[in-house]
Amino acid sequence: MVDHAPFETDISTLTRFVMEEGRKARGTGELTQLLNSLCTAIKAISSAVRQAGIAQLHPHVYQLENTSDYNIWRSRAYGIAGSTNVTGDQVKKLDILSNDLVINMLKSSYATCVLVSEEDTDAIIIEPEKRGKYVVCFDPLDGSSNIDCLVSIGTIFGIYRKKSTDEPSEKDALQPGRDLVAAGYALYGSATMLVLAMDCGVNCFMLDPSIGEFIMVDKDVKIKKKGNIYSLNEGYAKEFDPSINEYVQRKKFPPDGSAPYGARYVGSMVADIHRTLVYGGIFLYPANKKSPSGKLRLLYECNPIAYVIEKAGGIATTGNEKILDIVPTEIHQKAPVIMGSPEDVQEFLEIYKKHKAK
Repeated sequence: MVDHAPFETDISTLTRFVMEEGRKARGTGELTQLLNSLCTAIKAISSAVRQAGIAQLHPHVYQLENTSDYNIWRSRAYGIAGSTNVTGDQVKKLDILSNDLVINMLKSSYATCVLVSEEDTDAIIIEPEKRGKYVVCFDPLDGSSNIDCLVSIGTIFGIYRKKSTDEPSEKDALQPGRDLVAAGYALYGSATMLVLAMDCGVNCFMLDPSIGEFIMVDKDVKIKKKGNIYSLNEGYAKEFDPSINEYVQRKKFPPDGSAPYGARYVGSMVADIHRTLVYGGIFLYPANKKSPSGKLRLLYECNPIAYVIEKAGGIATTGNEKILDIVPTEIHQKAPVIMGSPEDVQEFLEIYKKHKAK
């Protein structure tokens, strides 16, 4: 008799979780539709990301016999059959492909009215016949400059309710992060992880390729009160505010004689933030002399991640104010970022305020 491995029959999937939360809130189901459509885009991006390197570097592995076969294979290797022309048209870059995927899936959810993407100069206004009540701001492929060296990358998203009764416009996206209904990110690393923050807290779901579903692996995640890792691009040290350099010096040479912090910096915000969420510590992308407003974008990078960190019990600040309290004035606005474990961020803020007082 064959001893079969146990198979879970009562699986807590992302779809199930969102439906349950919607039922508790007596919602219309529109947010569930939106998140399900977004998940489909994320699954497709995950597939494209994992196959793109093979597509670019090793076509001979597949021992293709003719040009037609190669072109068909090449389009599939970039994630979605039909996303490229099989007659030999140029394959789209992954960030553009990812952007198109998210936009098309959100449109097809019939739950959105305005989309703001890192890849598009203007807000996208959804056609009247496909409109819903939500505004979505997203970075379709955060850290895409790291694709060629196989570093983890991700997708970031923030979801708002449209407030005005006017025709949808770019202004509908100019809401403070405090008004977010849901936010999160997908991380395409050793596995594909989706982290979702809502009023109920932060929950983590891992993509199980065998069934094509996101399975809950961590419930009601809380960040550590204090960590032992700092994450910062120290290459800009000569441009930093003195408070940043003093804080980093304290992490390297603790005045109380305790063990120094470890330095970890990937350069993909999603990867650095996920490590900070899991292990604790602090992530800094501050302003500097060359970028006085910082480099990260408020609507689709800073706000969604700050929402996740705060819902997990952490702090997210610019130094002067909480990120979620900033009222945006334009869709590609930038903001400095310091976020992570509450005790670590609080220590930084004390140093920052001391320097500001001078």
